[in-house]
Amino acid sequence: MLCWMNGAYMPADELSISPFDHGFLYGAGFFETFRTYEGHVFLFTEHMNRLKQALADYRIAMPYEDDEILTVIRKLDEAADGRDGYFRLNVSAGVHDIGLAPNAYTKPNVIVFRKELPNVKQEASKEGVWLTTPRNEPESSVRHKSHHFLNNIGGRLELPSLKEYEGLFLTKAGFVAEGVTSNVFWVKDGELYTPSIETGILPGTTRKFVMRIAESIGVPVHEGFYLKEDVEAADELFVTNAIQELVPLHSIAEVKMPGAEGPYYRRLIAHYHKAIEEREGFKEWN
Repeated sequence: MLCWMNGAYMPADELSISPFDHGFLYGAGFFETFRTYEGHVFLFTEHMNRLKQALADYRIAMPYEDDEILTVIRKLDEAADGRDGYFRLNVSAGVHDIGLAPNAYTKPNVIVFRKELPNVKQEASKEGVWLTTPRNEPESSVRHKSHHFLNNIGGRLELPSLKEYEGLFLTKAGFVAEGVTSNVFWVKDGELYTPSIETGILPGTTRKFVMRIAESIGVPVHEGFYLKEDVEAADELFVTNAIQELVPLHSIAEVKMPGAEGPYYRRLIAHYHKAIEEREGFKEWN
């Protein structure tokens, strides 16, 4: 696997960072995951804006412009015979002595990882599972996509696999939050529901785009505080993220759902793919 770090392309097995990097010592780092479509990143600007806000909140510099990162992504795909890829853009705080001495991180380590996209059947459904691990509260007013991922790992360890199952977190107060690596939506009586950002969930880029699609086709969208009983009473249920797009769930607990046959899911995924085909949301396409 070819990667890029701090301006240089290199094989993955040659990547290295110092154990004094505060991304390792204290979890001071943030990342974005996304995929390419014909060499281009969907919702790239939204991903970068989210990353930059997290970096600014913790005074971590970002020494590269968006266009530089796009060039790296394109070259990594080209090096893989032009195939689209799964990318992680990672910014860790950089090297400092042990202790919380610096008041700003001016020399971060920036890495772009690329791997092959998972070979998943289009619109394959998963089984939903309520996790016993509660969703932790974010350390900021809005959850960032940070190196602090133990809560997600705890949830994932409850599942036999992430390929066939999606675990859904509840907050400590018992409200529906999000999936292990996804945001969650459900349909009831022709209306779309999703937990509020105020529950402490990640403000997903795909989440926001799906809400925009729903509103554009006349499907009312509700954000709020919901119980798992609300989800189990739904007509349809699906989760979203930038790599897997919209993933239908065919059940939650013992409740059966229509999965990929759900009419609202099918409308939303069709409009999502149409947006990609029409190059909507691609910063680098004119």
